[in-house]
Amino acid sequence: MALSEICRELNNYFDLHRHFGKFNVVDSTLTYEGGVMSDLLQEGQYFRIVGSVFNDGVYVFNSSQIEGLLHDESFDGAVWAMAIPPDLIALSAEIDAWQAKYGGVDSQAMSPYNSESFGGYSYSKSAGGSSNGNGGGGWQSAFGSRLNKWRKIRCHY
Repeated sequence: MALSEICRELNNYFDLHRHFGKFNVVDSTLTYEGGVMSDLLQEGQYFRIVGSVFNDGVYVFNSSQIEGLLHDESFDGAVWAMAIPPDLIALSAEIDAWQAKYGGVDSQAMSPYNSESFGGYSYSKSAGGSSNGNGGGGWQSAFGSRLNKWRKIRCHY
């Protein structure tokens, strides 16, 4: 599961520092006006790009892992240095495995119905709310209780 999607669901990007300015991506290498990213981030540290047209998201600062992932552009925006807990990174791998098994459109877990019956076939699943709004049992529901400790409240003004 993309950490960008998990962090968005949690409303928590585990940001340590936010660096604002003009950034450039050339050949999958991110730089900022006046320096290089190693001045702001440690090797292996997660970071978030905000304000870009093509590259908004969460990445690991390691050239071999982002090579080919970043698209060339210049933008005024921010890079957030992050401190994602190792437990959440491990949980994201479990969510990936769950998605591979149950996340397809034909999966009972993704169905908006609690029970169905047709042509001599029927099934039922436990009823329960879903944070993904479709009434089905998406990864948000399946892992909600384990994700809650990192969840931040959304404020609507």
